[in-house]
Amino acid sequence: MSTTDAVRIFISNDDIPWEVVGDGVRRKIMSWDDKLMLVKVEFQRNGVGVLHQHYHSQITHVESGVFEVEIGGEKKVLKAGDAYYIPPNIWHGCVCIEAGVLIDVFSPMREDFIK
Repeated sequence: MSTTDAVRIFISNDDIPWEVVGDGVRRKIMSWDDKLMLVKVEFQRNGVGVLHQHYHSQITHVESGVFEVEIGGEKKVLKAGDAYYIPPNIWHGCVCIEAGVLIDVFSPMREDFIK
């Protein structure tokens, strides 16, 4: 996806291709502008979102599945319907316990996700 494809007013899931980002993990960048980005991330069982940090604020909604989420050294198991907030520059990651989907919102948008 190029920067000219960025803002989608109406977002059709079927029109956006999956991008493999790890073993058992793939994502769809749904839409963004310079201040905000929405990303759907699908995990197979035992898929790992490796520990990392970034300067963006992040809120994630657990759409489906079960995940062990680590934020700032604290771990908690979250399931469908739960959500979490990650402040800027805090180490975080997850392990998928039951296959599922996370919906990530970033502010500002993640420039590193755009090719």
